[in-house]
Amino acid sequence: MLDVPIVLAGYGRVGREYVELVRQHSVRWRQRYDVDLRVVAVRGRSTQTEVDAAVPPREQWAAAADLAELLARTGARVLAQAVPSDGSEQPGLDALLALRHGAHVVTATKSHLLARWRQLDATARTAGRSVRISGATGAAMPAGDLARSALRGFDVRAVQGCLNGTATFVLDQLAAGQGIAAAVAEAQRRGIAEADPTADLSGQDAATKFRLVSGLLWGWDPAAATVETEPIREPLPPAEPGTRLRQVASARFDEPDLVRVELRAEPVAGPLGSLVGPEKAVRYDCGDAGAVTVSGGRSSPQGAALAMIKDTLGAALEATTGFR
Repeated sequence: MLDVPIVLAGYGRVGREYVELVRQHSVRWRQRYDVDLRVVAVRGRSTQTEVDAAVPPREQWAAAADLAELLARTGARVLAQAVPSDGSEQPGLDALLALRHGAHVVTATKSHLLARWRQLDATARTAGRSVRISGATGAAMPAGDLARSALRGFDVRAVQGCLNGTATFVLDQLAAGQGIAAAVAEAQRRGIAEADPTADLSGQDAATKFRLVSGLLWGWDPAAATVETEPIREPLPPAEPGTRLRQVASARFDEPDLVRVELRAEPVAGPLGSLVGPEKAVRYDCGDAGAVTVSGGRSSPQGAALAMIKDTLGAALEATTGFR
């Protein structure tokens, strides 16, 4: 039995779902994979708690101690990050420290991946550990897995897709006659959109995810990528009958370090036009092998937490290092 103690950073909606999934399913995973996932500590912005049977109420948490000391004392094999992508330096510093102390990093946080991609990859390879980022590239839909490993050896020439569930939902609401404010409010009510949807509507979130996907596919440095985006705003571009307007991100191997996000009318019968609500889809153009498309995976805290669980199991079971 492989023991996998986990230190979780972030206890918002995604972090709480992650802990609950471990609580509910750890016995089944032990039986199926011979791996024992255990959340042994949870850290917030300034407080932390160690975990036995359950996470105690926040008012019982203590002041956050040194992360290196916590990792060493708990014997953590994984640092799982479910903290906001707010540009803070701390997630990147914590990830680097965890790798140097022998822990894998599983993260749904994007900002430090953009800023420290090369450093994280080199540090992880030196330490013989991996950095898993499914929660940052498509949540429940395994876009990152295809880019990182499932299409390894395929001649992927281009990738395009819809990786922002809020954008797809809002565009469909607008097509049905809603205004942008009402469409966003409904997305927020359903738990699809964040409190601040600016990055979703501007195309920046989709561009960020595609910067990460292209890094996994082709080894591009996301920090060096040029981004061209077309925002969702009224009036919208026209969509012919039999099509639906979609926010489509794309990158091409023969256009290095360039990611585009545009509003495009997609056939209703196609993989992007057929998406429902907050579902996502990505199409990989694989040369002689044809196109490979993955779709589904609604935007939700549980979907992001499931992606982190998948990555945690993968880090424990698969002999890979860095972002490979």
